[in-house]
Amino acid sequence: MNRSPAPLPELTELERSIYEWQMWIADFGEHGQRKLKNASVLISRAGGVGGLVAFQLAAAGFGRLVIAHAGNVRHSDLNRQLLMTDDAVGKPRIESIQRTLRALNPRMDLVAVNANIGPDNVEELIAQVDLVVDCAPLFPERFAMNEQCVAQKKPLVECAMYELEAQLTTIIPGESPCLRCLYPDPPANWTRQFPVFGAVAGSIACLAAVEAIKIVAGIGDPLVGRMLRCDLRSMEFRTLQIKRRSACACCGHLKSNNER
Repeated sequence: MNRSPAPLPELTELERSIYEWQMWIADFGEHGQRKLKNASVLISRAGGVGGLVAFQLAAAGFGRLVIAHAGNVRHSDLNRQLLMTDDAVGKPRIESIQRTLRALNPRMDLVAVNANIGPDNVEELIAQVDLVVDCAPLFPERFAMNEQCVAQKKPLVECAMYELEAQLTTIIPGESPCLRCLYPDPPANWTRQFPVFGAVAGSIACLAAVEAIKIVAGIGDPLVGRMLRCDLRSMEFRTLQIKRRSACACCGHLKSNNER
């Protein structure tokens, strides 16, 4: 027996006032805002990319954010990790993340995890949410999220940047390539530390936040089966078609809607 979905939460008068301007978007409206209030999102790392994703989603009125980020604030974080502040150097990053986001939106449910995502917590964290935004710099962490999103059939917004370049795609398990389709093995030359402007990280972060809004609200055309490549040196933006690999060890067993 099919059950009807639970009703969306109502907006308070304060929330209507805060989100009034974005609810003027014709295909979004109050119904879209109620979908955001009802949604939960996991953000892996709230650094240069993830911090701006979290900030934009909190500002947009998402009801619940789960953020995983370990370690203490360093001086070298301050050029791009805009949820961190100079007086927090040497203190846990997650404390700065909580303080900044709660000052912006004290109405949302914020779950702050003082750990990076790995084999011990990835399944449980992804089980709590509707959508994942991957902003992690290291491939083992990214592969772990990709594997669990495929297993749990959860959408994954995948974003990355290097120097003045960035890329973005949305993974819908069974419908689009997963991360292992694109990178069967970790790139041999990828390292933890790399050149970065905060403005480049913030640019792709804002685009990733738009993808999350579109997916949850059901508006627009998300980057499913497509990858946006940005070269901010030349201000060139290209959208490439990308395809699933039938032999992919992670998602190759899944059937698309057309094959069911």
